[in-house]
Amino acid sequence: MSKTIFITGATSGFGRSIATLFAQNGYRLIITGRREERLQAVKQELETAYNTEITTLAFDIRDREAVSRAMDGLETAGLKIDILVNNAGLAAGMSSIEEGNIDDWETMIDTNVKGLLYVTRRVAPLMKAQGSGHIINIGSTAGKLVYRNGNVYCATKYAVDALTQAMRIDLLPYGIKVTAVNPGMAETEFSLVRFKGDEDRAKKVYDGFKPLQPEDIANVVYYCATLPPHVCINDLTLTCLTQANGFYSIKEADLVKGSEI
Repeated sequence: MSKTIFITGATSGFGRSIATLFAQNGYRLIITGRREERLQAVKQELETAYNTEITTLAFDIRDREAVSRAMDGLETAGLKIDILVNNAGLAAGMSSIEEGNIDDWETMIDTNVKGLLYVTRRVAPLMKAQGSGHIINIGSTAGKLVYRNGNVYCATKYAVDALTQAMRIDLLPYGIKVTAVNPGMAETEFSLVRFKGDEDRAKKVYDGFKPLQPEDIANVVYYCATLPPHVCINDLTLTCLTQANGFYSIKEADLVKGSEI
């Protein structure tokens, strides 16, 4: 019997690649996003290519009532959720704390922390009732090491890390796995969103090295989700070859070399 995976933020980047890989492998999909037209495009593409069943839910995870309405519909339909991937998230702006845009702070906190909680609060009881499930939270190296001007974004990803640990403890008695996947720099819409559509500034983020690709994250998520029932990867951090951690990359290494000359 096919398993069902629920993926938030599935219209682009990591979410879309995760949806594609699981569809290729015969999973039923529940995909969410704010953009209805993009959701329908993903649904049509994957159903046609892989003959799998896909349910779309268009809502903003920051909207608690919208999350509740969507989940009410799923429960009425009696859909089982085997895997939840809390992928939806973003960075907005990149300023020193005393110059930060409070609206940007609100957007990041509401999306990265509260949105994740709203969805998890509705899915976890379903998994508890069925005695199985796997929650995979997409964190970041920004939740492991703070970088300059990352302040509130880093704080939200530290919160994801803490919540993942707490979920693992709370849900352990019910046979529910909980995993954190923490990517480093990756080539998605992330920087374009952070810099509010400034393509030139977004492209410069990746100058000089090859960042992670969405497919890399999808492969890691699939690996974590398909291990034997008794095996759970608790916390996994990955970067591209030229990034040592959340801050130090080949760019910083070049600066160090220059200081030694």
